[in-house]
Amino acid sequence: QMQLEESGGGLVQAGGSLRLSCTASGRTLSVYNVGWFRQAPGKEREFVAGIPYIGDTYYADSVKGRFTISRDDAENTLYLQMSNLKTEDTGAYFCMASSRWPIYFDFGFRGQGTQVTVSS
Repeated sequence: QMQLEESGGGLVQAGGSLRLSCTASGRTLSVYNVGWFRQAPGKEREFVAGIPYIGDTYYADSVKGRFTISRDDAENTLYLQMSNLKTEDTGAYFCMASSRWPIYFDFGFRGQGTQVTVSS
């Protein structure tokens, strides 16, 4: 089993930045496809960004140019750098690790989530 723990969420003003971290334990993150999803109240769950085991990064159109996903295999950690945040970025952010690509929210290992709130 793999455990994933997100951190770095919080309250930020629109235009600000946050960096989310997702630390894995129990297994090596580097052999998995990884990514971030988010869930806002009243909205559908949304894929945010992902990195396949081998290949380029992928982003939702809504975050392209503002968010950067990266992984540090030495630290067994996944990151999501978020810049120029908008109120519509508010939600609970979940990191995922999966043997499948594309990543699906309901298949793989998932953290408990970290809340991001962007105020206007």
